Amino acid sequence: MKNFLLIFIAITLAPKLIIPQNKVTFVVVAPNLPNNSNVYITGNNHLLGDWNPADISLVKNNDSTWQKTFSFNTNETIEFKFTKGSWSTEALTNEGTVPPNNYLTISNDTTVYFTINKWKEEDSISNQTQYHGHITGTVEYFHDMKGDGIKPRDIIIWLPPSYNKNKTKRYPVLYMHDGQNLFDPKTSAFGVDWQLDESADSLIKAGAIKEIIIIGIYNTSDREYEYGDTKLGRKYMDFIINDLKPFIDKKFRTLPDRNNTAVGGSSMGGLISLMMVWEHPDVFSQAACISPAFHIGNINYIKEVEDYTGKKKPIRIYIDNGTIDLDARLKPGADEMVKALEGKGYKTGVDLEYFIAEGATHNEAAWAKRNWRYLEFMFPAKY
Repeated sequence: MKNFLLIFIAITLAPKLIIPQNKVTFVVVAPNLPNNSNVYITGNNHLLGDWNPADISLVKNNDSTWQKTFSFNTNETIEFKFTKGSWSTEALTNEGTVPPNNYLTISNDTTVYFTINKWKEEDSISNQTQYHGHITGTVEYFHDMKGDGIKPRDIIIWLPPSYNKNKTKRYPVLYMHDGQNLFDPKTSAFGVDWQLDESADSLIKAGAIKEIIIIGIYNTSDREYEYGDTKLGRKYMDFIINDLKPFIDKKFRTLPDRNNTAVGGSSMGGLISLMMVWEHPDVFSQAACISPAFHIGNINYIKEVEDYTGKKKPIRIYIDNGTIDLDARLKPGADEMVKALEGKGYKTGVDLEYFIAEGATHNEAAWAKRNWRYLEFMFPAKY
């Protein structure tokens, strides 16, 4: 009893683990806005509204200046943009174009300044021209799909050209994260989609890849945790494996075996894709990891691969990465992962592919240009 009491006191009095934080103040100077305007910040962090363009408003200082201070974890990398309350009123460059995301790795208390002279609606961009492109092919939606311990989400299914013509044919399946950003610019977070529908449709009709079904899994406000090596990330994987995949295999004419099941995504979606194929090779045989967050800040999945001592897993992995902005900071982690995989016997051109996209940044438009690479790697017509 005495020993138990001592242990209890020690635990009670032990200092709590404190994660170092730094304060960041965002200051926006927007001289051309009306007096009654609001300015919002939105980004990939729950403090920044998880990309909700109308959630986190800055505080107005005077007729042309807004600001707000946040506390972020040290070494955390955030990405963010500014709006007037919607993606149709997003801040533009001085040239009137949509800018890439802003990125900041937190290392000390700081104040960052932005001068914004143009906004979407003030650059005469009509509602009809804000979005470029449309959905090519046939899609189906399933709303509010539920999983144990995770938030409900929508699912979009893209069907190949022959699906409704050949009633007996079955198809390989590619599961993709961030589903709202894949096919439809109107649902994409930034008004620009991956154009994965156009890419797949063109490659199929050109005879470059097999006909495939693509499953787009919408993200939620828990994205950064669901796509990581966390308890929520494992619940998300369980949802795909135990709930979503059985549903898709029952509802659609799939080839359900591991050899015909792949997964892919970008950034944190690239990380969770690698995790899924590495930890569940009985379910998935291939993964596409685009601009992946393998090792950045507090995230590091390299060691999981390096420490593996079993037989070589029967999987194929595609990795690519840009060289600008956040992609430049992600590239060392991609390099490390490729080295770790090569150390486990994976060979370029056989079961591993690594492409460096010189001059490419970290956004949907950049990823759209590389769709054909991983589609041809994973689903070549003669493979």
